[in-house]
Formats: sequence, C-alpha cells, structure tokens
Amino acid sequence: MPRLILLNKPYGVLPQFTDDQGRRTLAELVPVKGVYAAGRLDRDSEGLLALSDDGRLIARIAAPANKMPKTYWVQVEGVPTDAALEQLRRGVPLKDGPTLPAEVRRMEEPEALWPRDPPVRYRAAIPTGWIALTLREGRNRQVRRMTAAVGFPTLRLIRWSIGDWTLDGLAPGQWREVPLPPATPATRPDAAAPAGRHRSVTPRRTTAPRSAPSRSRSR
Repeated sequence: MPRLILLNKPYGVLPQFTDDQGRRTLAELVPVKGVYAAGRLDRDSEGLLALSDDGRLIARIAAPANKMPKTYWVQVEGVPTDAALEQLRRGVPLKDGPTLPAEVRRMEEPEALWPRDPPVRYRAAIPTGWIALTLREGRNRQVRRMTAAVGFPTLRLIRWSIGDWTLDGLAPGQWREVPLPPATPATRPDAAAPAGRHRSVTPRRTTAPRSAPSRSRSR
C-alpha cells in the first residue's frame, strides 16, 4: 500500500536523501526506505515537505499542472505596502514570465515559532514584516523572486501547508505518516504501481524542544 509522510524540514537540510558534498539530507530525519520528496523545498527554506513511495501520488502533489495550493509564511525585509500585496495578487512579472495570481495577506509573526539556526540577520534600522502567501504553481525559488520583485526581499521562508495538510503538531525535524488523500483516476488502487507492504510508523522526534506553530494563524 502506498505511503505518505509529512515532514517539518529544518533550515539547512536538502530535500533529498543523498549528497556528495556532505551536507545534511533527509536521511538523518526520515529512516523510511523507498520514499521520495514530492516537489522541492530549498535548503534555505523550512517547513512542510510531503514524501511518498508512489510516483503517481508524488506527481499529483508536486506537478504545477494540478495547482495544489501551497501556503507559505514569509518574513520580508520592510513592512509590505498595500500596493505590493495587490501586485502579488495580480501576478508578478518575472524573467520566466508572469506568475499566476496569488492569495496574500499580512500576518503577525506566528505563535510559538521555533528559532532558526542560523538566525535571520537583524538590522535595527530596517523593520520586518510577515505575509501569508498561497501559490498554485511551483517555479524555482518563486516566493523569493516574487517578494523581491515587489520590493520586499524574503528573509525567512516557511511552508505551512500543502493542500489540506499543515505543519500543525510537527516541530522541526519531526514527521508523521498520514492517510492517503481520496483516490482520483490517476491514483486509484487499480491504476497505481505495485508498492511495498504497509508498515506502521511511530513519529520520530528530534532534539528540537520547541512546539510547532499554532494552527490559529493558518490559512
């Protein structure tokens, strides 16, 4: 039976299981054989990463054509203006073409947010702000490019949700196995490729002592 795992990926971890340069990978966090990340979450980004051993399910989650919404908590340099938020909502022209319209709103810093290691650079003369940004496409470093294009560079990027799945209850480095989403013609059992025998998994805790962010400020 296919498996689906949700991980709160810490900053500095590559979204893959091997690396020939000795950098941190998913292998030190998820001791489950045969699963792969559904899409990317850059090394310098944090938050929700879905993993599965089912290729069709991975494509369903990751493929931009499926337009599965992904919501990010974004700390930016400066306090975003109404004009900048409206530009994000309309779509931002980038070198690889205009983005699709995004959902965006200002937000307070998330409650119980874990500290980043290393910390975000601090400059007393320049305030920072937070936005919640929901996209339905997946270009390379898209959030960072979008906020920079409207004049508010990204300082910290945390993916809070993928579709209906969220970080709720997951501290950095923690993961849990979740039920599969409802079947579609591409993912129903009779269409799926054979998978290994299902094994139950107990969520594995790392040494991170802080709780995950409260759902009260979720999308």
